[in-house]
Amino acid sequence: MIISERIFKILEDKHMSQSTFAKKVGLSASTISDWKTKKTNPTAEKIMSICGVLEITPEQLLTGKGIDEDYEESKIEKVKAKFSITSSDIQILEDYHSLKEAQRKRLLKYMEALKQIEELEELE
Repeated sequence: MIISERIFKILEDKHMSQSTFAKKVGLSASTISDWKTKKTNPTAEKIMSICGVLEITPEQLLTGKGIDEDYEESKIEKVKAKFSITSSDIQILEDYHSLKEAQRKRLLKYMEALKQIEELEELE
């Protein structure tokens, strides 16, 4: 879904007319209409005003997070939501990336072995 399509979806959800929206954002009704008919997007300088009127964040408008039905969080966003990333976590990543490829593979195998040992211990 493109940005303008998200805007129209939110307008519909909020039961706000295009003309009311245009007035609040400070755009002409024809500009809003062009977004729909020509499948174009608003200019970058209007994004903050649009977000303010629609009561959404720029991230939501640009990515569709929380708006698009088919939006899927990236793996990084899922990890951030699941874990509280600490400076120790960052240090581990830095250390991992400083290893040679063979050492990385070995470390990953160690991690798998540790998980298997933990699973076996849970069975006891």
